[in-house]
Amino acid sequence: MELPKLNFQETFDFKFKRDKDKFFIYDLVRKTYLLLTPEEWVRQHWIHYYLTVKSYSASALITEKKIVLNGLTKRIDLLITEKTEPIILIECKAPHIKLSEKTFEQTARYNSIIGAKEIILTNGLQHINAYYENEHYKFYKP
Repeated sequence: MELPKLNFQETFDFKFKRDKDKFFIYDLVRKTYLLLTPEEWVRQHWIHYYLTVKSYSASALITEKKIVLNGLTKRIDLLITEKTEPIILIECKAPHIKLSEKTFEQTARYNSIIGAKEIILTNGLQHINAYYENEHYKFYKP
């Protein structure tokens, strides 16, 4: 399987498995193999980044948490917590998905429920970082 090189300085040690014509990647948070989709490839980079580079414990990372937004059930991709408080909400898109104002607004709507101080919108190649202050998002380059 040909996977795109993502925009991370680090190289991570992923575990893969193949079953017939499908590929799976091991998720260190959920401790199971998941179908390797383009979006999952991006999410696993962020999981490895926060576990190995930032030294968070696996219990501080929450994946695919259900939220209810305007009566609809949605799932957030990745939430980084500190002492159970939401710190960073990460919304992952597949590398071929262009990040836009519309995709950022989706992430901001999810965060209106979660209440994280910071959000990251990423397709693995481009990362948009913003923190919430005085009822506005301020964009920054990490």
